[in-house]
Amino acid sequence: MQYRTLGRTGVQVSSLALGAMNFGAIGRTTQDEATAIVDAALEGGINLIDTADMYGRGESEEMVGKAIAGRRDDIVLATKAGMPMSDERNHRGASRRWLVAELDSSLRRLGVDHVDLYQIHRWDPTTGDEETLSALTDLQRAGKIRYFGSSTFPAHRIVEAQWAAREHRLGRYVTEQPSYSILQRGVETHVLPVTEQHGLGVLVWSPLASGWLTGAIREGRDITTSRSTFMPERFDTSLPSNRARLDAVERLAAIADEAGLTMIQLALGFVTAHPAVTCALVGPRTLDHLHTQLAAADTVLDADVLDAIDAVVAPGTDLAAHEKYDTPPALLDPSLRRR
Repeated sequence: MQYRTLGRTGVQVSSLALGAMNFGAIGRTTQDEATAIVDAALEGGINLIDTADMYGRGESEEMVGKAIAGRRDDIVLATKAGMPMSDERNHRGASRRWLVAELDSSLRRLGVDHVDLYQIHRWDPTTGDEETLSALTDLQRAGKIRYFGSSTFPAHRIVEAQWAAREHRLGRYVTEQPSYSILQRGVETHVLPVTEQHGLGVLVWSPLASGWLTGAIREGRDITTSRSTFMPERFDTSLPSNRARLDAVERLAAIADEAGLTMIQLALGFVTAHPAVTCALVGPRTLDHLHTQLAAADTVLDADVLDAIDAVVAPGTDLAAHEKYDTPPALLDPSLRRR
């Protein structure tokens, strides 16, 4: 396992980190299975675990808390807030009112007195940066969080938040957590250059592209991933974007074979090769999944392999642009762009 400094924090984290979204109902993972996955991850050198309040509406945090009991100090623990936790309109977002209350709920579910990294799950266009950063700074000073970061923020919002922190003399986001894979490279255009410029640590989510880059999805095979059941549109090969992904996967598989690598090694080696990336989050549903992912921990891709990947999916290109999660709200809601 490789270790890297998380931005400018001085904290050393593993190049692969454990994402806990699949713990519980989402991944049909029991507590015993989740604990076994955490055990194996720590044994394999992973020292960062990332979860969120909205994963199973708190279930993932509870399972992570039970799995890490008695060894909290050996783990860099990260969670997130901001996504809806109920139908109540104020049980979401990045207001002081919600973050102060929801952090206490997360700490209770995790069974800890602080988290190392508290992240705003998505940019909240209804809340000003000063409001959010002021609340996070106070929570940091209270000792409930060590650092705070953003997740899936557009590049211009990352910059705005950095400016607001300086203008109002508040703590700043020290990390960003974007979606990044061989098949979704759009963040290379603006987000990753901005994180490098501001010295942010980068925790990449979905480096295996929701299963497209595991090696299980190939031409002529039935697509049966855990996500194909509740997100079937992402795997419908009659759609042009999915056809493009499948064609790319076939070409990438040939590159992996020629290099003597698995598809997982190729995919994880690609994202961790980017100089802006600190670590890649893997979200195993089973122990077998974790072991195949841990096998990529020390993968370093040669320049010719990286060049071959660029020839399949050009730098800065998203093969499924409609799946981006940082689209400005006004592009999605006509009421926000029309008087």
